[in-house]
Amino acid sequence: MFKLNLKIALRNLWRNRGITSINVGGLAIALAAFILVVMYFTYETSFDKSNPNYKNIYVVGRIYPDFKTNYTSPPLVKAIKQNFPEVVRAGITKNGTFELALKNEGRTTFIKSFMYSDYEAARILNLNPSTGLQKPKGESEFFFYLNKESMRAIFPNKKDEKPEMVSMGSSTSGHTGMITGSIVNDLHSNINFDALSIASELGKGENYGYNNYNTYIQVKPGTDVANLEQKITDLYRKELLKGETDQKTIEEIKSISTFLDPLSNLHLRPKAGNDAPYKILFALSVLGVLILVIACINFTNLSIAQATKRAKEVGVKKVMGAYRFQLTTQFLTEIFLQCFAATIFALILAELALPYFNNLFQINLSIWTIENNLFWQLPLILCLITLIAGTYPSLVLSGFKPALVLKGNFATSKQSSWLRNGLLVFQFSIAVIFIIGLLIINSQLKYMRTQDLGFTANQVVYIKNITYFNKPENFAPLRDKILKIDGIKAATVATDVPDGAENGSNGYTFEGVQASIDFVDVDFDYFETLDIKLKQGRFFSPSFSTDTVNSAVINESAVAKYGMKNPIGKTIKGCNTDYKIVGVIKDFKAQGFESIVQPTIYSIKNPCGNPKLQIMLKIEENKMASALATLKSQWPRINPKDGEDFRYEFLDELYGKLFKKQEQLQSVFFAAALLTIFIAILGLFAFAKYITNGRIKEIAVRKILGASDIQIFKLINSSFFIMVLVANVISWPVAYILTKKWLETFAYRIDLPVLPFISSALITILLTIITVSIQAKRAVKANPVDALKYE
Repeated sequence: MFKLNLKIALRNLWRNRGITSINVGGLAIALAAFILVVMYFTYETSFDKSNPNYKNIYVVGRIYPDFKTNYTSPPLVKAIKQNFPEVVRAGITKNGTFELALKNEGRTTFIKSFMYSDYEAARILNLNPSTGLQKPKGESEFFFYLNKESMRAIFPNKKDEKPEMVSMGSSTSGHTGMITGSIVNDLHSNINFDALSIASELGKGENYGYNNYNTYIQVKPGTDVANLEQKITDLYRKELLKGETDQKTIEEIKSISTFLDPLSNLHLRPKAGNDAPYKILFALSVLGVLILVIACINFTNLSIAQATKRAKEVGVKKVMGAYRFQLTTQFLTEIFLQCFAATIFALILAELALPYFNNLFQINLSIWTIENNLFWQLPLILCLITLIAGTYPSLVLSGFKPALVLKGNFATSKQSSWLRNGLLVFQFSIAVIFIIGLLIINSQLKYMRTQDLGFTANQVVYIKNITYFNKPENFAPLRDKILKIDGIKAATVATDVPDGAENGSNGYTFEGVQASIDFVDVDFDYFETLDIKLKQGRFFSPSFSTDTVNSAVINESAVAKYGMKNPIGKTIKGCNTDYKIVGVIKDFKAQGFESIVQPTIYSIKNPCGNPKLQIMLKIEENKMASALATLKSQWPRINPKDGEDFRYEFLDELYGKLFKKQEQLQSVFFAAALLTIFIAILGLFAFAKYITNGRIKEIAVRKILGASDIQIFKLINSSFFIMVLVANVISWPVAYILTKKWLETFAYRIDLPVLPFISSALITILLTIITVSIQAKRAVKANPVDALKYE
């Protein structure tokens, strides 16, 4: 019986190879896109799962009234260890602040991300060097590991795991260090580094004011995390309140709390951070599912449309004793064969598209690895789409009444007609949503690229550097040497560059009002180099000796934060310093468009600040190449610690990386819009062919009675035109809500435009008219005699 059903299935598929090709082709394209989405979803949701304690690891963070942060201080981790028995381990890590050059026998590797970890944090995070994780003895001992790639770069012939000596910084600096061994840099982890230093303890002697560490804890399975979170908050407040007598400060401390963020959250949606990756993944997953649903709708629609051709077959089989279950199985077998063929083609298409997909998302996925879970996901997907696409058509086909269909007067029911039309409307509704989404994403990205940032990133070069220039007198000789190079107009150094990274923050008090605001430590010419606009007062100047002691410049947001009136000359207190405000600058979007400009204070001297490492130069555009070449040749003399290791990046390119996630979303929506339109038009083309063929005699009669070609075209197109119009009307509110919510994730955004909604309607209606008219042309141009001669 199975052999007979298989033979009938193959014959039917071959006889209707046009429709079969459309079914298999549309499903294969959609399934290829869905396979890529499933692989990406699996990859993104499995970060750090190789850690055996994955489910019991948490990051400890702090919550202030106006912000959250993952940064904590070393004393907190000690207090947690001592007070909470449900915490199995607790440790801290800290990231390095600069890019370090390591050298050995003429070979150089650059350590771009450096991490310090205490022994307990290394155990929690499952950091296993090739020689095994060992605890350093005493306070002064530490182990220094390079990732496998960096180790191979400077020791290409190394076969053992013995320690090696390397030079650090320039070849003339005289600094050396011992590499203890190598460690695998797990790219599928949030804990990522080029080099790792493990010490027995970090942050000894530092108090609760040194909030530049990450605290990790491992709890016992079954721990009440919410209860532990509250207990850590109580402990933290108690520690901060020790010795505090000022009532206002006490009230402020009581408003501070802590949170525990699972390790599983860190990659996609950290409590203190940007959840753009999660939004991108969610949007991509929904798109993948919808594209597959649209393809399955096509399949269902065309299978129902073909029902009349199989009616007599069903009638004869039922008369011969076939049960409905047997017929349902037969039709499901046919559909399964088509879905199986579509899956094979989908794998081929996915393999061809994978390099472009990997390049877009900067990942390295592969179809032919067991880690991506396709070996069990794909059979499940195949069975699922067979049931989704085939169940209803199989029930319709197997449910025909023999007495009716064998008389030759069978016609599909109104219920089937409504279902076909409804599915077609649904298809086009999804396509319209994708088109509107794409057009609005394009508008927002255009706005972001053309909007005034408040500073000029063009022609600014960021020089990577390892020398501290905390005092202006240390940087002045270097600035003088740099400015002698033809084409360089300005030079400065600061703790941060405006590339989207978060600044440090601290508590500052103005006229009795205390608030936590960002701080950036700068040097002379910082604002001039970045072409930041002055609103009131003045910039820092060597002409004023107090500028290097206690002068400050604040931005407009800081003025608004404190409700300042006439702030110039007034005092703002913080970091044990009474700062005199000498200038107010206009807000500029250092953190991009998703975050509102933070209240910020700029000073030359800041006891709480980070090292000033980031050198920025303003260079004339037509002299950029020659100036950079001169800098490279003279860098060993200008900045001996860096020596021959001259490295730079263009600030506009650094800032442009802030748009990366939205550009990914734009590319995804562009591909999704094309796919959904293509699949919908493919189904519409076949459906229009079926409808036109069913009305061939009606068209012939109308032509004989004098109907013109235009009238017939209008007749055939009218029903499809109405369906597409209905699809637009249905999809507009949905698209409005979705795009409005997406735009609300930006602090600076466009107003929701009307044009994309009108454009989507025009595009879909035009494509529908063209598609249906191409199909109708043959029926319109046919000789009426040929259609009526057998009547």
